[in-house]
Order: sequence, then structure tokens, then C-alpha cells
Amino acid sequence: MTALVLGGVLLVLMAADVPLAGLARQSVNSSGGSVPVWLSAALGVVGFVVAWRKPGNPLGWLFLAGALLSALSQDASFYTVADYRLRHGSLPLGWVAVLAQPGWAPTIAVVGLAVLLFPDGQPPSPRWRWVLWVYLAASALWIGGVLIASLGAIAGHHIRVDASGNLLVLSHPGGSAAWWGVVEAVFLPVLAICWLGSVAAQVLSYRHSSGERRQQLKWLAGGSALAAAGIPVAAALSGRPGILGVAGDIGGAGLLGLPVCMGVAILRYRLFDIDRIISRTLAYALVTGLLAGVYAGLVLLATEVFRFHSTVAVAVATLAAAALFNPVRRRVQRAVDRRFNRARYDADLTVAAFAAGLKDAVDLDSVRDDLAGAVQKALEPAHISVWMNERRP
Repeated sequence: MTALVLGGVLLVLMAADVPLAGLARQSVNSSGGSVPVWLSAALGVVGFVVAWRKPGNPLGWLFLAGALLSALSQDASFYTVADYRLRHGSLPLGWVAVLAQPGWAPTIAVVGLAVLLFPDGQPPSPRWRWVLWVYLAASALWIGGVLIASLGAIAGHHIRVDASGNLLVLSHPGGSAAWWGVVEAVFLPVLAICWLGSVAAQVLSYRHSSGERRQQLKWLAGGSALAAAGIPVAAALSGRPGILGVAGDIGGAGLLGLPVCMGVAILRYRLFDIDRIISRTLAYALVTGLLAGVYAGLVLLATEVFRFHSTVAVAVATLAAAALFNPVRRRVQRAVDRRFNRARYDADLTVAAFAAGLKDAVDLDSVRDDLAGAVQKALEPAHISVWMNERRP
């Protein structure tokens, strides 16, 4: 019931983005919160499903709290822009929006806490509890600093916000608020170190884990890799014109990988598919890189060395890349499966060996035994039954 109520509140907050964005004369995805609207939605969905299915796991509630805080921050960002930039503070309850706008700070802290407590709400081992307490203390001081700086701006009637709704006293501290710059300089590195500590703890836990626990950690590693790759791309290319802007949006979408992969791991839904996902992702990334290199090389060779017309060079390079796609994909997939998806690679070898031996088999009893052995090696079922319809003359 609590999950339903919180999910309903989140839907209301996210629906309020539309009229508030219109009030601020901005697009829905331009709020100043550090967490984009679509990422807040992903956090909310994952948090709601985990909290609904596994209410005893605190990670679902952490994700829901992060989604609620980020959605509130987005609404407040639009309202502060509309109030303090467009209407010079004439709207009611503007100070409430100023207090709610830095909700991105606890959201960041909550996501880091979820990584540290993955997958069951407990630190990876008891000796890592000190990292948890240091992280909580640093987060509390950092969030408290944000709140005090916001209250100071309200009390001093010196509320100034940028085009995204952020308080200037937080983004550019100076004068009486210079202490906030010191707080950021001290506690943000502490938070980053604790994040690295949590990653190190999960890596050490992976080395000593097996079965479902190891697969869960693989999902966490996959989501973290997507997020780590997407953050710099989004930061460097978001807002750029043309193809660069599209690449920035794709990089930003990589942030979705972390909550989604953590949700899959916690719920253990298709948990053992992670090996195949990793092998497919690596294979297609390598194939794309190789074919892009071949394509660019052929175009340069044709236009710069042989002096062909550019359209002819592009057509030839495209045909060559298309012809190479399947052979390169098969070879790369085989090599990647051998390293990252050994179970599937071994299963393929087993099936291939069975098919080769079947060509010369004439005895039905030996075929039955060989079939049962191949299925056992490839799929490892709990029980095997073979039914054969023997027709005698």
C-alpha cells in the first residue's frame, strides 16, 4: 500500500512538470536538477517494482525516495525560474520552491547508498560498515550545507537563480556564502572516495561469490559500466547541434543502465541472461568499431590515393562493409563467447560434436544415449526423458 501511495505521488509530481515547464517557458527536459526527467521516471519505476515485490529490501524504497526528491527538484526548478527570473518574485510560495529545488543533492546521495548496499540492503561485509557510516555522515553534512545556504538566501531576501532554476549562491558561492564552496570542496571528494570504496567492496565480494550472487554482481557491473561511459559523453556533447547532440542524448540514456540493471539483479528476473547480454554487447561493439574503421579506411584510400569520385568511394566502402558484416560478426562472437560466455560456447561445441557423431550412427540405443548426454552437457536439466517411436516392419 505504501508503494502505491508513493508511486501515485511520483506520478502527480511528474505530471506537474508539463504545466510548470509552460509557466517557465521551457521544455520539460530542461530543469536544473542534476537528475533528468526520464532518469527520475526510471528510478521511480524500478523503485516501485522492487518495493512492491520485495518490500523487505530497502533498495526499492531508496530508489523511490530518490525519484520523489528528483521529481520535486524538477518541479521546483521550473517554478523558481518562473517566479524569480520571469516575474521578479511575485508568485506565491516561491521560497518553498527555493528550498525544494536542491533535491538533486539527496538524490545523488541516495543512489550512491543503493550501490553500497546492493543487493540486499546490507554492506558487502561487516568490515565495510565504517564506509557506510562515513558516507552517511558526509552526505548529511553536504545536504545540510545545501539547506543552510538556501535558508540564508531566503532570509536575506537575496534569491537569484540561473536559467535552470539553480540558486546562484550554490553554483557560484561567494561573499557570505563562501563557506559553501569549502563544504563542497571537502565533502564531495569524500563522497567520491566512498563510492570508489563501495565499488572496491563489490569487486572483492565478486571474487569470493558464486551462483546467483555472482550473477547479481555482473548485472551491477554492467549497469555501472553503461553509466560510467554515458556520463562523460552526455556532459561533453549534450546540447550540441546535429549528430553530436544525438550522441550526447545516447550517452545520457546510458545512465538508465544502472537502475535498470540493479532492479533486474534484485528481482532476479532472467538473472542468468547477463552473460549473453555482455557477450552480445561486446561483440557488436567490436564489430561496429572494426567495420567503421574498414569503411573509413576504404573511403580515404579511394578518395586520397586512387582519386575516385567521393560518391563512388562511399558506395564501394558501404558494399564492402556490408559484405564483411556476417563473417566478422561470427568470428568476433565466437571469440567473445569463448572468453565471456563460456557456458554457451561449451554448449555449442557439445551440440556440434553430437551432430557430427550422428551422421554415422545406426544404433537407436546409442543415439538415445548420445542425445541424453548432449542435452545434459548443453542445458544441464534436472531430468531427461527420451521417447522414441520405433516402427518395426
